[in-house]
Amino acid sequence: MNFVINHMTAPDLNWKQIISMAKSSGCIGVELRNDLPRQLFDGDEPSQVLAAAAKSNMRIVGLSQVYPFNAYSSEIEDKVKKLINSALECGAETICLIPLNDGTCQGNAERQANLRGALWEILTLLDGTGLIALIEPLGFLQSSLRTKEEAVSAIKDVGGQKIFKIVHDTFHHYLSGDELYFPEYTGIVHISGVTTADLSVHEMEDRHRVLVDHRDRIGNITQLRTLLDMGYDGLISLECFAPEVHASVDIQRDVQRTFEFIRSSLSDSSEMRDHSNSLNPGSIPDKTLVAGHQQLKCGRNT
Repeated sequence: MNFVINHMTAPDLNWKQIISMAKSSGCIGVELRNDLPRQLFDGDEPSQVLAAAAKSNMRIVGLSQVYPFNAYSSEIEDKVKKLINSALECGAETICLIPLNDGTCQGNAERQANLRGALWEILTLLDGTGLIALIEPLGFLQSSLRTKEEAVSAIKDVGGQKIFKIVHDTFHHYLSGDELYFPEYTGIVHISGVTTADLSVHEMEDRHRVLVDHRDRIGNITQLRTLLDMGYDGLISLECFAPEVHASVDIQRDVQRTFEFIRSSLSDSSEMRDHSNSLNPGSIPDKTLVAGHQQLKCGRNT
């Protein structure tokens, strides 16, 4: 399983420390960010990040973020160009695009036009760079892009299938009430749990996003199992915003426990399904139908 750590999970660590911690935790890479309360790369040159990652055999799988990418302007264009340059210099594989999340521009026609207009412009900027841009729908009610289906539709409309992918964020998938999965368009999966018992769906915020364990309310294991069953074999990145996670006295231990829980839970669910199918062979789905129907129904910018 290709685990990654998003720098948001341990924002008090510098870039060298987050790479070291990720490697010690069995990850293949990290996602770095420009929205933390610290200077990007802690003031070091991007080339130093590139060299250090290569030396430790780790990948810089992503560099976040441009917000709000779908309120496109000359200012947003400059942000995209700057992020592209930083990504290329540090060896990042992707950049992340975050939609407007303030309750404005909510009309459907306006949202769709803004989304496609922005993607057309960004497509041109990315052409020839070798970078992938990850679009992350946000499930919050005030978000201007809440579902993966809308993002995929826009990607198709601008002919950007080779440049754009989506983020399947388990938190935002749950908040949006989304029932569709797009493994072939998914560039990365972001995972985090919510364990607070007395929250309604629309009361859930980034500050409630903790590590994933048996108390999780938002169905991380079910979502991962669905994606894996549909053929997804990409990156799974731990992205926690909760202050109690950030204050952990041993974040590496906590992260490793989360990964162990996920591996064990996915293994258990697979064994239970295989046992059930052996008892009821007629219930095994036709794999050709599953493969042909890839769209399976089943605060803070992130």
